Amino acid sequence: MPQSFEVRTYGCQMNVHDSERLSGVLEEAGYVREEGENTADLVVFNTCAVRENADNRLYGNLGRLRAAKQRNPGMQIAVGGCLAQKDRGEIVRRAPWVDVVFGTHNLGSLPTLLERARHNQEAEVEILESLDKFPSTLPARRESAYSGWVSVSVGCNNTCTFCIVPSLRGKEKDRRPGDVLAEVGALASEGVLEVTLLGQNVNAYGVEFGDRYAFGKLLRSCGEIEGLERVRFTSPHPRDFTDDVIEAMAETPNVCPQLHMPLQSGSDRVLKAMRRSYRAERFLDIVRKVREAMPHAAITTDIIVGFPGETEEDFEATLDVVRRARFASAFTFQYSKRQGTPAAEMEGQLPKEVVQQRYDRLIQLQNEISLETNQELVGSEVELLVAEGEGRKNAHTERRSGRARDGRLVHFTPSGEIDGELRPGDLVHTRISRAAPHHLLADEGVHRHRRTVAGDRWESGQRPKTSGVSLGLPSFGAPSADTADSTAEQGCGC
Repeated sequence: MPQSFEVRTYGCQMNVHDSERLSGVLEEAGYVREEGENTADLVVFNTCAVRENADNRLYGNLGRLRAAKQRNPGMQIAVGGCLAQKDRGEIVRRAPWVDVVFGTHNLGSLPTLLERARHNQEAEVEILESLDKFPSTLPARRESAYSGWVSVSVGCNNTCTFCIVPSLRGKEKDRRPGDVLAEVGALASEGVLEVTLLGQNVNAYGVEFGDRYAFGKLLRSCGEIEGLERVRFTSPHPRDFTDDVIEAMAETPNVCPQLHMPLQSGSDRVLKAMRRSYRAERFLDIVRKVREAMPHAAITTDIIVGFPGETEEDFEATLDVVRRARFASAFTFQYSKRQGTPAAEMEGQLPKEVVQQRYDRLIQLQNEISLETNQELVGSEVELLVAEGEGRKNAHTERRSGRARDGRLVHFTPSGEIDGELRPGDLVHTRISRAAPHHLLADEGVHRHRRTVAGDRWESGQRPKTSGVSLGLPSFGAPSADTADSTAEQGCGC
């Protein structure tokens, strides 16, 4: 009997996509995904180290699996990702029932490490300091039939004082444009309608092959790929944001009118202490240019509250930028000390109650702005990509959920002009009737419904499985039909 596996993912989109690669590698090695409620023969934790509670969460989950492993001695547990890269042998010391610990740079070695641990009957710890192979060369079992992640780079060259990621994922490594476009084309040939380009700093893309305008060119080339209807990207850094990217966003029809750009703080003094290499007015200037080019773009951000030494004046400066930028939404975080970062050693670590009070004020302001900006959309017609599992109350309200082109979540009434069954991956048009801070409501029903190949694939239980895409040439343009077809034949079909 083949062994079953389960991958449990924590953290950012990069980790989610890495888990797709891990699933692809394991399936290629003969493992099968556990689809039921049973504990799998292999449980893989793909961890995050950005927040302080990441450690407690991991070790708590490992503790709960200890009894399952005692009942099933053949069961294996593997821990990978950023926390594994950071803690290394500490994981096995604290949880000696773990079989394998692997880092962010050696995803493809997991099956070999599992076999070695089984043979030697002892834990295997392998943490590489740099990539042994680019993750795109590994197969991937995609989680969605209609939306896919595509990495344009891994690692980061920035030195933000609060961030531990560069030390765990290493310096930025860029994929060649032909490589990226071949993978995007392969997904589109499988019916995927929406692709999100991923990088720790996507608009620094091209640094390795000497083209500072490479990311804008890549966006335009994605516009030439047949069947690809939506392109998103995350996350850009304000320091590297160039006007040509804004032009590419505005002029390429399938690039969505959405921008997620981390602010972190509105205080120039705090930004300097964070080593963010831009200032508030520079950030607001980018926001202004984006809105001039795309008036209806939804702009979202990340903000850290309570960075060491943050004064009330600094915090008020952040509130001022939030008022001026009028973000559609914001991911807000209370500063979390991470050992190994310069900020952890800074003076002026703030009391929890001060940070909490400021955090609550920021949340209140942003919720007010989010509600106001959402109310401006009441009465407008939107195209929604029907989603799976987005609405927690949908079973009670009998609504369905979808994402608008600007990324906003819309709960809609599944009635009206519907052509047969409505499936995740289909496209519908409806009209916004009400607004809330974190979502929109469309109670008028569906005005138009388009069945898609992605919906067909979802209905039949198929998910794209992309083979590893080998490195391409540094050229731009949509991949040829031959290239897309050969990629699909290597393993895209299910």
